[in-house]
Amino acid sequence: MNTPKIPKLPLILLLSLLITTTLLSLTHLFTPQTQTQAQARPNLRIRPGYTTYDTYLTHQLNKTLNPKLRKIWTTRDWTRKIRVFTEFFRSLINSNLLSNSSVALCIGARVGQEVHALRELGVVHAVGIDLVPHPPLVIQGDFHYQPFDNGTFDFEFSNVFDHALYPEKFVGEIERTLKPGGVCVLHVSVSKRADKYSANDLFSVDGLVDLFRVCEVVRVREIDGFGLDTEVVLRKKITQL
Repeated sequence: MNTPKIPKLPLILLLSLLITTTLLSLTHLFTPQTQTQAQARPNLRIRPGYTTYDTYLTHQLNKTLNPKLRKIWTTRDWTRKIRVFTEFFRSLINSNLLSNSSVALCIGARVGQEVHALRELGVVHAVGIDLVPHPPLVIQGDFHYQPFDNGTFDFEFSNVFDHALYPEKFVGEIERTLKPGGVCVLHVSVSKRADKYSANDLFSVDGLVDLFRVCEVVRVREIDGFGLDTEVVLRKKITQL
């Protein structure tokens, strides 16, 4: 089984330069979003204020690179979040939606608590992506443009859908990199607005599900997960028309 390789990371002094250079090289792939298809959806609203993709990336990095937040994520939040993620993933294993043989991706994983939880449960072929890498659990990657081949993963998880400036691209990349029959699990908030770093607001599960083209809903349930209230599980169709 081919599994995603975790590349060696650069020296910490070069980290900011590497991130900036790589992300700016992707900005030509995107254009400023004004009255686009996503904004026209009644159940999904893109927040205004992002005149360029670089503006959006800079805003996201202000949170991701915040030294105080990163210290919290790797200290007092570390054990608590691993415990909660473990409970969520164990439920998926018990429902035969995830297994130890799954090649798994965690999208927008920050410092990788969800990746650690998966590996502790025996899902050893798990890796995360984020704008800022955190080795060895998380490699650098933009969820609007995943750095993986088509059909790489059996399982993809994310609780950062609200940070997607281009929800169609976010979902499209999941569907592209999932194997046929693969499972996608998204934790979202539909009952309240997310924080100031969110790029979109979701008003119903339909606003999310309608974005998928080659996946079908397996289940939707209420959860309590770090301010998110809904778990949506989808499976990629094995036969696509």
